[in-house]
Amino acid sequence: MAKFIHRATQFSLQTKVFLTFLALLLFVLGCFIVYVNLVVIRPLTQKTEEDTLVTATKVREQVDLYVQQQNQMSQRILSNKDIFATMDKSSSAPSNYERLKQIRKLKDIMFQAIGPSMNIKDMSIYDKQGVLLTSYLGSGHPPTILSALTEKSRSGREWTGNGFILLRDADTISFVRTVNDQNGKLYGYLSIQMDQAYIQNLTEGITAGDVFILNKQGERMTGLEMRKDSLEWKEPLSVEGLAVDEQNNYVTHSTSHQTGWITFIITPKDSVLGSIRSVQSMSILLITALMLISFVYIFFSTRNLLLPIRKLRSQIWRINYNNMKLKVDDRPKNNDLLLLNEAFQDLMERLQQSIDREKKALHEEVTARNSALQAQIAPHFLHNVLYLISIAAQEGRTQVVSDMCKHLSDSLRYIVSSPYAHVTMTDELEHTRHYLSLVQQKYEEDLEWNIDADELTSEIRLPRLVIQPFVENCIEHAFFNITPPWRIQITVKQYNGLWALEIKDNGEGFQPNKIEEILSNIQQSDSGMNQTPDRQTALGNMGIVNSVNRLKLMYSNRLLFNIYNNHSDNEKGATVQIIGSMTRDFY
Repeated sequence: MAKFIHRATQFSLQTKVFLTFLALLLFVLGCFIVYVNLVVIRPLTQKTEEDTLVTATKVREQVDLYVQQQNQMSQRILSNKDIFATMDKSSSAPSNYERLKQIRKLKDIMFQAIGPSMNIKDMSIYDKQGVLLTSYLGSGHPPTILSALTEKSRSGREWTGNGFILLRDADTISFVRTVNDQNGKLYGYLSIQMDQAYIQNLTEGITAGDVFILNKQGERMTGLEMRKDSLEWKEPLSVEGLAVDEQNNYVTHSTSHQTGWITFIITPKDSVLGSIRSVQSMSILLITALMLISFVYIFFSTRNLLLPIRKLRSQIWRINYNNMKLKVDDRPKNNDLLLLNEAFQDLMERLQQSIDREKKALHEEVTARNSALQAQIAPHFLHNVLYLISIAAQEGRTQVVSDMCKHLSDSLRYIVSSPYAHVTMTDELEHTRHYLSLVQQKYEEDLEWNIDADELTSEIRLPRLVIQPFVENCIEHAFFNITPPWRIQITVKQYNGLWALEIKDNGEGFQPNKIEEILSNIQQSDSGMNQTPDRQTALGNMGIVNSVNRLKLMYSNRLLFNIYNNHSDNEKGATVQIIGSMTRDFY
């Protein structure tokens, strides 16, 4: 009996493994819950409360900026040298005509101060007795006597150190300040009627809560009357702060040092902390789901893991004297990872073979396209040069023919030696010099050219014959209606891993539709659209297209091409600009 009880209290190996993993899982999940609350939820709550307080400060700063704009406007009026004399003459004018004349001057002063944009209702000027002299528009219906505006406010006002007071009358807030000179002599008062709706708009869209702006006397400075349960007026003890009221709302406030106004933002606490509570709820749901899934996964994993042992035990129990030849299943039951690794290695080998075949095919395609594009340019260049030599021979210029043949020989050597291999920028510029020397034999002093290149041009790699078509395009098309001398400037610079090539001429430039056509042809060639054979070998824009396409085959997305007309008064013609990257992180 004791033996039976001992065996009954023994746990199976599967149960022991399951309980071990379960305890470890509960420990990890408990640590995760503590981590979420201490490292995520609590700092996020503090950050959210700080952001709520910062929002109140931003609203207050927006309103302060608007009041500061009115203060600057009033300063512009006071800085006018004619304001004091004009107001003095207006108050003591002997006739209505003279008074109207001075009032017109005051309106001109206000117009100069307000400028083209006007974000106020109106502006009024009073004499030193507080009697209205004039208003800029008259749409704000300013009171005839300034004291009437002060008396409408529920509390009295005193002039503060900032030199102005702010009063509310219905939907208008008036910015009032004295007009006095440097000696303190009083000439009158300036009143700017600010649009309360404009101030209200400044506070909208910044926060989801209700915004209230009150002055130190508790008067509402924006909107209509507050809800009775919105805010119980009580002057804050601190400049900025955050508290929770009886309705469980966050109440943040920020006091302006400039105006004394206090900005209150009332936001339901649930609204402020809603996202945080959502994160917390999602974390709890995620943890619960993870625990349930983990329980099921651990149970079946331990069962499958110990399945070979159970089968072996069953086979051992079935062996007896009469069946000693019982065949035991010697196939491994837990070699899935080994088989998966072998299958993955086989897959990687086959994938690598496919990649190598694809790279080889792509390289052959790029080489073929590059060869086809270069083959279009070389014959065209040779035809033009031979034509120039024939002209010089007909004119009997033996020395010129000899020089041109030497330059042509150097150019042919450059073209036919490894014609499809990439060359340096230095080699391309040297070939361009030979070409320009050949062309200059025809145009003589009418053609001026210069090549300015850095010493580092030997580090830049290019396809052959990409610069010469641009230069040839200048000679064939740019100077047709231009009086000599004709100039071609080639500049190559290298900096910060980039190289820049500029080819500039002083010709008549491109027609706007011609530039669009060239760029369109380049884009169409990029997208694989076919071009007719005539256009592929023609002079002009297709020579440019072919050169750009050959560069793009080499540089891919590390190349920028631009062509534009020079717009300077002292500089005519057009500029071709090519910028490439020496590295692969161009953009």
